[in-house]
Amino acid sequence: MAAVRCDLEDFAVEMFEPFGRADQRRWGGVYLRGLLLDGRRKSVEPMAARLGKDGNRQALAHFITTSPWDAAHVRARIAWRMQQVIKPTTLIVDDTGFLKDGDASACVARQYTGTAGKVTNCQVGISLHLASDGASAAVDWRLFVPESWDPASPKADVAKVARRTKCGIPEEIGHVEKWQLALDMIDETRSWGIEVPLVVADGGYGDAAAFRLGLEERGLCYVVGISTTTTARPEAARLHTPPYGGRGPRPKPAYLSPAQTVKKLVIEAGKQAAKPVQWREGSRPGTGRSGVKRMYSRFVALRIRPAGREIRKALDGPELPVRWLLAEWPATEPEPVQFWLSDLPPDTPLATLVRMAKLRWRIEHDYREMK
Repeated sequence: MAAVRCDLEDFAVEMFEPFGRADQRRWGGVYLRGLLLDGRRKSVEPMAARLGKDGNRQALAHFITTSPWDAAHVRARIAWRMQQVIKPTTLIVDDTGFLKDGDASACVARQYTGTAGKVTNCQVGISLHLASDGASAAVDWRLFVPESWDPASPKADVAKVARRTKCGIPEEIGHVEKWQLALDMIDETRSWGIEVPLVVADGGYGDAAAFRLGLEERGLCYVVGISTTTTARPEAARLHTPPYGGRGPRPKPAYLSPAQTVKKLVIEAGKQAAKPVQWREGSRPGTGRSGVKRMYSRFVALRIRPAGREIRKALDGPELPVRWLLAEWPATEPEPVQFWLSDLPPDTPLATLVRMAKLRWRIEHDYREMK
């Protein structure tokens, strides 16, 4: 136990070294120890009761609520430490909900969260994780500000806006879309000197063309979930320029056929296009040679041209870029059940596309451990 405490104290010294005052560094270490002690509730009062002689509730509350220290310094040091341990190949973006019943917490609103699987009263946190096949850890966070909490929004709620000061929300902080918060965190992580070339996210982010374009502008590859209604054209689609009649402006090149949903494109390719892929071994017992359950399914990979007004605006020319469409189509299902879009190179193997798409499972483990 003494060795564990010594390691924790060394870790706290490393994490809180940028703090300007000795009392901040001390109470930072005490707060960290309080988080790790057994006990379901992690708010200040029950933590203080478990900390014995260091259980100064007032000092802990001051450290959390009013002591002027920059959380970015701590996050950067955690990221540097995790980079050494994890050796990340991927950045994963996701969000999670924190269910709330009272009215004292910031940015609580009725909104969807996968934590409850429905729309409910909660906070939503956006997180950025360093990940490899064997490990992952959250290194950056943003609290999502719903429009009802933003005084500049037409959807502002008077009662919630009035609680901003009590909750300590700075005046300049307003509603920002989740995908933009994700890009902001990626930029911050890169400013710490951490360069990871691939981003993975679910459909809540992949459906935003602006998010995908933002990654491309930063020179980052991605494998992101998309909804079944995302539209695209086959790779073979070609532009056609109508003949010029000699009057008015010359007609612009255009595609002859309308864009289709990604679901329709995969169904047209047919179930025979699906190939079996095993992307990892699970944690539950199974009947395989290894004794654990295989994570296995069938997948279709097509080269397509994603459509959409935002993509057209971002292009130098009229031709849509070619990207990977990945779809999971289990043998037992009549239709594909999940879709991803990726700008990985054209020669990327199917197994690599699947492994990257499915790497997002690590986030659930991270959230479970943190909560």
